[in-house]
Amino acid sequence: MDEQFIRDRITALRQQKGISERKMSLDMGHSSSYIRSIATGRSLPAMAEFLYICDYLEVTPSEFFNVGQELDPLRQEVVDRMKGMSAKEVEFLLGVIQLMQKG
Repeated sequence: MDEQFIRDRITALRQQKGISERKMSLDMGHSSSYIRSIATGRSLPAMAEFLYICDYLEVTPSEFFNVGQELDPLRQEVVDRMKGMSAKEVEFLLGVIQLMQKG
């Protein structure tokens, strides 16, 4: 993964939302050319800014980097529900899955 990936991903997510570089820059409290400077390689956001960009684009940092690894809605719901489970509950669920795969 390189700097170009970060630039391209910000651009792709911004375009998916139909937001111009200028609007996003201003919405984030920067000069009108802030996002353009990232897109063209003149700068990269600091970590705090990156997190703010993710928040602005309504993606988690994990979603930002996991391009092409998105789950269908049903599988994503399973993953989301597992996040609230204890380790023991996850172990039990894994056992059920393993039994189902054997059958």
